[in-house]
Amino acid sequence: MDELFRALSDPTRRALLDALNVEDGQSLSSLESKFCMSRFGVAKHLKLLEDAGIIEVRKVGREKLHFLNAAPVREMYARWMQKYIVEQTGETFGLRDYTEGKMMSVVYESYIRASPQALWQALTDPEMRRKYQFGLKVVSDYRPGSDYTATGQGRLVFSGTIVEANPPWRLVTTYSAHWSEEVEKYGPSRVVVDIEKIEDTCRLVLTHDDLPRGASPQLYGGWPMVLSGLKTLLETGDILTTPGSLRWLDADDTP
Repeated sequence: MDELFRALSDPTRRALLDALNVEDGQSLSSLESKFCMSRFGVAKHLKLLEDAGIIEVRKVGREKLHFLNAAPVREMYARWMQKYIVEQTGETFGLRDYTEGKMMSVVYESYIRASPQALWQALTDPEMRRKYQFGLKVVSDYRPGSDYTATGQGRLVFSGTIVEANPPWRLVTTYSAHWSEEVEKYGPSRVVVDIEKIEDTCRLVLTHDDLPRGASPQLYGGWPMVLSGLKTLLETGDILTTPGSLRWLDADDTP
């Protein structure tokens, strides 16, 4: 049971299970294409899931395919979770939405040569953040319960509430997009940033969850560019100038 809890404690591994829940029996290459990380990184996560018994690997022709094995999770649910769930008007705190496939999450991972403190400053300092997040000015005091706003070119682009702030390791916020009616209709979702120190490098995992199944990729598709800009800024001091990377920068501002 300890291996099972350990396997499920990582957001990347949970996202791999989500991917297999949508389409079971995928190869390593297929799963790798869905994540912003190396082939080795995906393989390592899959091995931990296999060791915990949550997935099974079968050789089909020349390929090794990965299949969900839900039995250990059901056992864990029956032993540790079911008796603690409180029903409210037939729902169970959104759990049913996930198990029935109504909600989804995406996970992005990056390794950045910087200290946890430097990463936290880059996440919370408005002037630093606008250099790698589309030129937006993101303002908050980053206290749990406080609001934050992201503005650019005189417009509110996205906003939310600080749910959890544990400097320099973890930041959890709600996230509501406002840049178009198409994305605004989806309502609030959640963004979780976890930072782990590994020698002189940090592993940053960004999880965007509570997304309605089938939501527009506009809601979450920009995160790889944001993380690339963050990595470039902290490791080289340069600003990523990929087309669109500073799209919300005010005309009279310099990043």
